[in-house]
Amino acid sequence: MHFVLDDADMVGRRAEELVALTTEQGFAFFLAMGTAYRGWTLAEAGDAEAGVDLLRRGIEGFQASGAAWTLPFYLAQLAAAEAKAARFETGLGQLSDALALTEKLGVRWFEAELHRRRGELMLAARPGAEAEAETEFRHAIAIARQQEAKLWELRSAVSLARLWHGQDKVDEARGLLAPVYGWFNEGFDIRDLKESKALLEYLGVDSF
Repeated sequence: MHFVLDDADMVGRRAEELVALTTEQGFAFFLAMGTAYRGWTLAEAGDAEAGVDLLRRGIEGFQASGAAWTLPFYLAQLAAAEAKAARFETGLGQLSDALALTEKLGVRWFEAELHRRRGELMLAARPGAEAEAETEFRHAIAIARQQEAKLWELRSAVSLARLWHGQDKVDEARGLLAPVYGWFNEGFDIRDLKESKALLEYLGVDSF
């Protein structure tokens, strides 16, 4: 859960514990998980190259252990680390691989977030990609709504609202984001909700 919520400090502590335990006990799957966790936390801390290396090793461990169902999620983390190293097109390729695996395996819990992240990387990598990115964000929102995955819907709404704000579509941005944020009645200390509230305030919404 801390990984999903992008809580790097907690993930880092858990990763060290997990790697130590699984190295001693020889649990290949959990060693791969701990290695990937460590890679992600290193990338988040600014050491993208070391993070990419450990994430790749973790993914190789998942493949060796037969845990293909985990790969879309961890490929997305690898794509994020590649983006921190300014290898945006490499990251986009990894997200495409993750979406292809999602379709093949039918494990769709992370599908909306994959589309959202692809939209964000398009904006970072390709000048003039706003229309493509908007399509990805809209698709992410539609999937999240179908799955009733409110966290993914919120993240996707934030991404699209930011894009619209940059295009002077302030009313549309407010109208999209405010109802999604308003659905939540707890968890206001997590980063996603803090960022959503800050964006709404910036858009001129001062009561929720």
